[in-house]
Amino acid sequence: MNLEKARFNMVEQQIRPWEVLDQDVQDLLYAVKREEFVPPAYRALAFADSELPLAGGKYPGAAMLSPKIEARALQALRVKKSDRVLEIGTGSGYMAALLAAHADRVWSVEIVPELAETARENLRRQGIAKVSVETGDAALGWPAQAPYDVIMVSGSLPLLPPELLAQLKLGGRLFAIVGEPPVMSAQLVTRSADGSYRTERLFETQAPQLVNAPHAPRFVF
Repeated sequence: MNLEKARFNMVEQQIRPWEVLDQDVQDLLYAVKREEFVPPAYRALAFADSELPLAGGKYPGAAMLSPKIEARALQALRVKKSDRVLEIGTGSGYMAALLAAHADRVWSVEIVPELAETARENLRRQGIAKVSVETGDAALGWPAQAPYDVIMVSGSLPLLPPELLAQLKLGGRLFAIVGEPPVMSAQLVTRSADGSYRTERLFETQAPQLVNAPHAPRFVF
């Protein structure tokens, strides 16, 4: 397999047609080697336009997002060198590596200890030191390091909990896929100067739901 040709095809045939035109994002997809974060059994599919299961499928919903969703998230979040970033759902560590390339510091939280340890090892092998991988449940955020300039939810949520939104700094941006099957949308939420939130719906998609994701109360008749 010609990895560089496959990487080029990913950017030109998946990423660019999906309206990811930010050159910094495209350059980042060349610089951070996706295949180094993919489970060995799926290495040949590292650049495929699909989610990839993690930990041999032992944990339902544990998967890498497709490359085009990762790229659209990066473009929307506009991470800056001074940004403190929270990622919820570390998975293999790939998205954390992408975020760290442009951020001051990334805290990435993974609820499955096995995945957290794999992510730490993947990041260590790639020499990425600006990411702290924490093991825990961050479905409602991670108050220990709040507030954040950027929050990336690497999974879906039925709704955006107020506890999570409150951990954004003024001017902070959050990317999440919100809703329940079959209706989900990728959203960019920005906390404005007066403490309110502006939501932009970017595109329709679906993604595995975070473990312990909060749901709206259900009516009982």
